[in-house]
Amino acid sequence: MFAMTSWWPRGAALLVALLCGGVGPAAQAQAPQPPEVAARDYFLIDLTADQVLAERNADKQADPASLTKLMTAYIVFNALKDKKITLQQTLPVSLRAWAERKGGGSLMFIDPKMTPTVDDLLKGLISVSGNDAAVALAEGVGGTVDNFVVLMNRQAQAWGLKNTQFKNVTGLTEAGHYSSARDVAITAAHIIRDHPEYYRYYSIRHYEFNRIKQDNRNLLLGRDPSVDGMKTGYTESAGYCLVASAQREFPNGKRRLLSVVMGTASREARASESQKLLNWGYTAWDAVRLFEDSKPAAMVPVWKGAAREASLGAAGALFVAVPHGEGDKLKTTIERTDPLVAPLAKGQRVGTLKVTTAGGVAVASVPLVVQQAVPEAGIFGRAWDSLRLWIR
Repeated sequence: MFAMTSWWPRGAALLVALLCGGVGPAAQAQAPQPPEVAARDYFLIDLTADQVLAERNADKQADPASLTKLMTAYIVFNALKDKKITLQQTLPVSLRAWAERKGGGSLMFIDPKMTPTVDDLLKGLISVSGNDAAVALAEGVGGTVDNFVVLMNRQAQAWGLKNTQFKNVTGLTEAGHYSSARDVAITAAHIIRDHPEYYRYYSIRHYEFNRIKQDNRNLLLGRDPSVDGMKTGYTESAGYCLVASAQREFPNGKRRLLSVVMGTASREARASESQKLLNWGYTAWDAVRLFEDSKPAAMVPVWKGAAREASLGAAGALFVAVPHGEGDKLKTTIERTDPLVAPLAKGQRVGTLKVTTAGGVAVASVPLVVQQAVPEAGIFGRAWDSLRLWIR
């Protein structure tokens, strides 16, 4: 098993903007060239640094196959978080869920005589990609499959996924059902960030239900100890697809990478090509910790405040991904509001922290925020600083 760590230092908004905006600045100039990857589309992101390291056809609409079930699971996780259902709650198995046996896809083998728990169904959905489990969960959460699909599309729209549209909850090929490597990565990253307590399902290597034991089709779970999830997919039109998430230990902390490959030729190919991307990401790029959590980047004067200075920095620990060996050549510059006038709230954005290489190549640009609130001074302090500002 694995231990989750807080690798998402700058929040969801920055990551989504980075993903939707294309390759990050660090990957646009003087960047290592990715290896040859035998996949139609691929995407690799350093989640610790919130930086895209490599991509090909990342915004191309494609059949996502069972990668669809990442969003299916996310909606169920939301229902658990909102206490609309519980893991121990049993759900009926409808004739529609049972009919998935005729569809030719993966199954956990439930039937209408059974009353599996939500926990059972999540294991069946995630570890063995059961289409029947997907339908049973969708009906249990949404009332009907169609209602559940509406929830999936609503979530995709809320995240700004421009190349995703769902028509079903299983990923079986259907006209108008599509996603992209980038959008799949965003969905996977949200599962890890928003629902870390349920990410454990993605590391299950074997699952037995109703005396039928099946293996997780993610071959990397048994090959690379750092890989702790996530999801496979296959249809004839999609080819073999895999989202793989890995976390490795380095002297400056743990570092998580996420890869997406779509349209490979076989189960073995999707595993080997994903492994190739992950290994390249870890060796060709370094994650440099610029600031510890709550460590100030600067102390600056505050006007009309109860304190004379404000502590400014990133919202959390700040990591950046740089080409291997370039970490000691980084420069940081601060662009901030001047003058800073109280009151200042903790977390209030007051500028930008920019990181560049020695040659001036942009590496990262993150919000500069107030780390400790600064309330207003008393009436005399405010009056005195007003006079000083006027003279200034």
